[in-house]
Amino acid sequence: MKVGLVCAAVSAVLVFAGAGHAQDVTLTAREGGLSVSGTLQGWDGEFYRIESSYGLLTVDGQGVLCDGPGCPDLTAPKAEIRITGEAEAGRALLPPLVAAFAATRGLTAQADGGTTRLVAPDGKAVLAEFSFAPAPTEAALAALAAGRAEMVIGVAAAPDFGTRALAMDALVPIVGRDNPVGRIASVDLARVLSGEVTNWAQVGGPDMPLVLHGLAAGGVADALAARLGRAVAVGAVHDDLSALAAAVARDPWGIAVTTAGAAGQAKPILLTDTCGFPLQPTPLAVKAEDYPLTLPVQLLTPRRRLPLMAREFLDFLSLPQAQAAIAAAGYVDRGVARHPLADDGLRLMNAVAGAGAETSLADLKRLVAAMAGAERVSFTFRFQDGSSTLEAASQQNLTDLAQMLQAGLFAGQKLVLAGFSDGSGAAAANLALSQDRAQAVRDALARLAPDIALPEVMGFGEAMPMACDETAAGRRLNRRVELWVQPDLTGGQATGN
Repeated sequence: MKVGLVCAAVSAVLVFAGAGHAQDVTLTAREGGLSVSGTLQGWDGEFYRIESSYGLLTVDGQGVLCDGPGCPDLTAPKAEIRITGEAEAGRALLPPLVAAFAATRGLTAQADGGTTRLVAPDGKAVLAEFSFAPAPTEAALAALAAGRAEMVIGVAAAPDFGTRALAMDALVPIVGRDNPVGRIASVDLARVLSGEVTNWAQVGGPDMPLVLHGLAAGGVADALAARLGRAVAVGAVHDDLSALAAAVARDPWGIAVTTAGAAGQAKPILLTDTCGFPLQPTPLAVKAEDYPLTLPVQLLTPRRRLPLMAREFLDFLSLPQAQAAIAAAGYVDRGVARHPLADDGLRLMNAVAGAGAETSLADLKRLVAAMAGAERVSFTFRFQDGSSTLEAASQQNLTDLAQMLQAGLFAGQKLVLAGFSDGSGAAAANLALSQDRAQAVRDALARLAPDIALPEVMGFGEAMPMACDETAAGRRLNRRVELWVQPDLTGGQATGN
C-alpha cells in the first residue's frame, strides 16, 4: 500500500516512530516517517489487524514494514472461516457449497463433522478451514460482533451487519398425517398462529381441539412472528425443525409452520388467500416472492475486512456452481428461472375471476396478446409501501439483471417489463400507476447499465391479480413489475435507451 493509503487507513492514530509504548509490533510506512504500534490481532497474508490504544486498525501489508516480536511470517496462513447460526440451513448448505468452492479452485475439500478443510493440490498444505457451529440468532450475532465468527447464516437481515443473499426457502403449514383438512386460508393461518383459533371447526375442519406446535424464539420462529406482527402463540414447543415435524405427524389435531424441506412425515396443506386463490411454493413463485411465506436464507457479515479466502467464497456464491449446489441441497437457488406464460392458466383464471367492473374485455385481450408465446423470468420487482423505492430483494434483482444484460445473456431476445397494480382505486389510475412503476424499474436499470438496450415497458393495471385484494399481503403481491421474454420477430433484443 502506498503511503497515502496508509495515512488514510490510520490517519487518526499515527504516531512518530519511537513515541509508542512497548507493544508487540510496530508498522512503519515503507517510505519511512509514519508508524503505528499495537498488539497484533491477525494477519491473513494481505492485511494486519492490530489493537492499539486508539482502537482496532486494519493496515495493508504491502505498504508497511513490521518490526517487533509479534511480527508474523509473511506467508499467507491457513484461513479460518468460522460460521454460525441456523442449524438446518447451515448443515444442509455449507458443506456442499464449500466443496463446490474448493473444486473451482482446484483444491480438495475434506469434511470432518462440522469442519471442512481445503487442501492444496499437493495434498499437504491446508489452505483454509471452514467450520460451522449452530447457534440461536442472538448468540450468533454476538459472536459475529465480537470477532468470534466471520459469518452468520440466518433468515433475516440484522442492523449493523452486511447481508449476502444465499438461498431461498418457503414456510408451509403442516398437519398430522390423518388430519382431513387439506387447505387453509392465509388469514385463518394467521388467526391460528395468534392463538385466536383453538378448534378446527373455526377454520372449516372437524369439531376437535387444535394444537399449535412451534419452535422456541429465534430463526424461523422470529421470521414467522415478523410476518404475523406478533409472537406466535405456540402450545407445544420443540427444539428443532425435525422434532417439530415428527411431533405434528403423530398429532392428529396438530398444526405447525415449517420450511418446505423439513415437513418430514407430516402432511403439508395448501395455503390459499381469502378469495380462494391457491398460493403454491413453486420454485418460480419463491424466487419471484409471489408466495407470501417466502423465506430468504442469508449470510450476515461484519463491518470489518474478512480474510481473503472468505471474501472469495462470498464472490463464489453468485456463480452457477454455487447455485447448483444450493438446489442439490434442497433449497431454492437464486439462479434465473423461466416459465412459459402459456402454461400459466391459473393466473389467467385469476385474471378473469378477479376482474372488476372497470376491467374491460379489451384490457384482458391486450394482456393475453402480450402473453402469447412469452416466458416469465423469475426477476420480479416490488416497491416499499407508499414509496417509489424498490424493496431490498428487488434491488438485488435489478443489479443481477443489469449484470446479465451487460454480459449478453438475453442477446437476441425481446424483454418486457410488465407492470401490475392492486385493485384499490379507479382502474384508469391503476393502469397509469402500473405503467409508471414499470418505467421506474427501466430508469433504474438504465442508471446501472447505461450502455445496454433496455426492455420495453407495458402496464396492465389490475388485470391479473396474484392474490385477493382484501388483505394487505394480497395487495402487496399484486403490486409488481414482472420481466417477460417475448418472441422477437424483428431480431432486436429490446427498445433502445
